[in-house]
Amino acid sequence: MTLYTLSSTQIGLFLILMITYPPLPPVNAFSPTTITTRRNYVCPVTRKTNTIISTVATTSRTRRLPVITTSLNAQSPLMENDSITNRLGREWEVLSKSASIAYRNVIRTKFNNGDSGEDADLPAKLVKLCDDIDYERTHLTTTTTENSLVVDSLQLHLAALELSRYHLLIKLMKTDYQAYVATASFLSPSRIPRLALPNTQDVPLNDILPSTKAINDNDILVDDCTLEDISYQESFLDKTLLSVFRYLVEKNTGGVTSSQPGILGLLEQGRKYMLMPNQTDTRQHDMVKETLADLMTPVLPPFFRVFMSGIVPPGFQNTQFIDKYAGKQIGPWFYAPWMTTMVTPIFFGFLVGPSYPNRRKDGERGGLVVEKCKFLQESGCKGLCLNICKLPTEQFFGEELGLDLTVSPNFATQECQWSFGEKPLPPEEDPSFPRGCLVGCESRAVMAETYGNTRGSCS
Repeated sequence: MTLYTLSSTQIGLFLILMITYPPLPPVNAFSPTTITTRRNYVCPVTRKTNTIISTVATTSRTRRLPVITTSLNAQSPLMENDSITNRLGREWEVLSKSASIAYRNVIRTKFNNGDSGEDADLPAKLVKLCDDIDYERTHLTTTTTENSLVVDSLQLHLAALELSRYHLLIKLMKTDYQAYVATASFLSPSRIPRLALPNTQDVPLNDILPSTKAINDNDILVDDCTLEDISYQESFLDKTLLSVFRYLVEKNTGGVTSSQPGILGLLEQGRKYMLMPNQTDTRQHDMVKETLADLMTPVLPPFFRVFMSGIVPPGFQNTQFIDKYAGKQIGPWFYAPWMTTMVTPIFFGFLVGPSYPNRRKDGERGGLVVEKCKFLQESGCKGLCLNICKLPTEQFFGEELGLDLTVSPNFATQECQWSFGEKPLPPEEDPSFPRGCLVGCESRAVMAETYGNTRGSCS
């Protein structure tokens, strides 16, 4: 997982420097030798040609103390103090520069109150930041141990640049989402790792475009994922939760079980239940919602409804100042979407595999992306994804817990975006959700044979 956050040490240094030390001004008497390069960059959004000027300092800008030499072969204590002073000056310069970058691109960008001047040509600024990051990485790899600074060992400057790039991408996403998709598609993965993007929902993976609804309604088949399958490492907690979940599925389906171990056995249980005679989508959704409620125990849902969703319990009718809100929802609280993304990877990893928090399409916190869904990879079935995962999970969070959730699977890459706090669209109205079965779906042939022409698709 790649998240550009700062450690407590880096945050402390930033705060001290932003308050105490302004960025160092250029020292005219000791100006460095510089190499300036120019190159043209065509903005992928505006199609305008911009000239990016890169200036690389070849010597330090710090002041030097006078050196007094007493002999040709011996150095005086002043010479030793001179090297120490230069080193300290370089340390402060890098610290100050890093603090200035973080302030300008993170704090000031966040609180510019919609100043349109700050939003000008964000794609070009992002390309310039990528250039600076590449230069800094080269600097860190070529610097010897004897010449390295303390701030180099902390990679403080590199962290400031990467954090700035992340927040400028968020700003672009909030300002113009289509421009964000175009810029992210242009820069990733060659310049920006995919895991470093704040949102990957509509960004192609190499040349693989996200799955969308077909223009032609007669096109009922969806291409399978062409990426290689990955093997999942299950922790003790994952194995325990999966065993409990399978037991609950068996109980809530009236005894549907499987002899296969692990996730494959769970998928066989879901497929058997889906293919039962007179089966309906609603019954499948209710079964999953009952299983999720049992998994969370009777304790967690009431706690979540109060402290996350802001639902006042109905037992406060006779309490002063609260009685008028009894049984009503005054939330969700501002922290609910973000905090939910912190705990979801721990307790849902046994079903979907590794995931990490990111941003929703509106740029706000509350997003979670599954890198490659275990449930979808092992099932290869869009019907199981829709009726055993997506729809019942959205309904459970929205109806039972009081927090809206949109689950957006990408069948082309088997990624899946979860957006807490975002109201979901019905599948038939969602332009990102394709119709029909996957080409390699094992359930389709059984469904066609069982239901004839009335139901030849499991989705």
